[in-house]
Amino acid sequence: MMRALMLCLFCAWLTGCAVNPATGRTDFVMMSERQELDLGARYNQEILKQNPPYADAKLQAYIQRVGERVARNSHRNQLSYVFTLVDSPDVNAFALPGGYIYIHRGLLAYLNSEAELAAVLGHEIGHVTARHSVRQQSQSTAWGLLGQAAAIGTGVGAVGDLTSVMGNAFVRGYGRDMELEADGLGAQYLARSGYDPQAMIEVVKVLKSQEDFAREQAARRGEAPAQGGYHGLFDTHPDNDRRLQEVIGPARALVGGNQEVGRDAFLQQLDGLVFGDSAASGIRRGRHFYHGELDFTLTYPQGWQLVNRADVLIGHTPDEQAFIAMTLEPADKALAPAEYLRKRVGNQRLVAGEELRLGTLRGYTAILQGQAARRVAVIYRGDSAYLFVAAVKGRASLESEDERFLEVIRSYRPLKATERKLAEPVRLHLVRAKAGQGMASLARNSPLPSDGEAQLRLLNGLYPAGEPRAGQWLKTLR
Repeated sequence: MMRALMLCLFCAWLTGCAVNPATGRTDFVMMSERQELDLGARYNQEILKQNPPYADAKLQAYIQRVGERVARNSHRNQLSYVFTLVDSPDVNAFALPGGYIYIHRGLLAYLNSEAELAAVLGHEIGHVTARHSVRQQSQSTAWGLLGQAAAIGTGVGAVGDLTSVMGNAFVRGYGRDMELEADGLGAQYLARSGYDPQAMIEVVKVLKSQEDFAREQAARRGEAPAQGGYHGLFDTHPDNDRRLQEVIGPARALVGGNQEVGRDAFLQQLDGLVFGDSAASGIRRGRHFYHGELDFTLTYPQGWQLVNRADVLIGHTPDEQAFIAMTLEPADKALAPAEYLRKRVGNQRLVAGEELRLGTLRGYTAILQGQAARRVAVIYRGDSAYLFVAAVKGRASLESEDERFLEVIRSYRPLKATERKLAEPVRLHLVRAKAGQGMASLARNSPLPSDGEAQLRLLNGLYPAGEPRAGQWLKTLR
């Protein structure tokens, strides 16, 4: 058996070697191009369920045009690329195998030219042309096969577990080398498409500024900065990062004549773009949450933070030791709320149950027993059931947090007429800078509760202390 497995692994390694279309190197892959295309098409459907496209057909078409222009000048221009603007405030972009590429509107808002948009899309095209995800999956599969062989050959399952861990560590994320490779390829595609390849550096500057801002915010709150982020950022400033300059350098040799930047035309495309939460997912404002389309509001304890996703709303303590999540499901009107909740938790036992009366709305809440007890609740409204699950971890206890969980659940109510405007999203609007007008004056009317000036500087590529030129188009928020 050991010999057979090792022979299979060796054969897979031999048959899995292929010339990379972008780099010309021989890479180890265990997936044909047909399989790659099928995989991308299948996962694209799942991605779109979790990440709805932004509802602006004109802006979606613009991003598709820019992406196709760059893709035509790539090493795999025969693929049918699909570019999607995702309705999410996250600063992110990503690609699936086979040419499905996504950019979040949160990242789009911080870009300042068409060339920078092309740079982001070109970077993701570089991941596709170099088959980074395929190489990653193939390496992971190979490590798994090796782990199985080692476990059977030695009779010790731990060896297989250890090898699997090594494989996961080896392939987690793309890593800086693949990110740099995608930068270099993207810059080449920019130059061939008539865009200024310097835009790749400008995008990394945008991301570096985001990282610096997040670090300053975390330090002000006395917290450790969040790890990770889009693209794999750099310890040094992009202008001084030797490896980044080395991979971008060859693209500059391809430049001939005028290279397009397209700042003003690009900014006009962004006028009216939603910034932060959208109406479809609801709006976070301090400790309050407002949803206009579903007509409700919730209030959270002071200092709690909110994570707002299309499928779930999560409130948590600053130390992330206590959480309460709310989801929306169809109500079963044949069942009372208590019966609905018991059916929903299956065979698990509910204790300390009580009816909820929230104005004219009915609901039920109880403790779900188990090794880690949880507070659960349901509120009926029309054809919908609002489900709440609250839990603790680490040093927190349900007893110490339960009253606050109940406060959140009982705060559910329909919006008042005066709150309707609070459920409307913040949007980008363009203004021309006047002579002597600084960012501080523009930020005075910012709808953001704090750091409005810093956010405006980030949006306009002026972070941390830049000032606009007279006549320059600027993004503002209102």
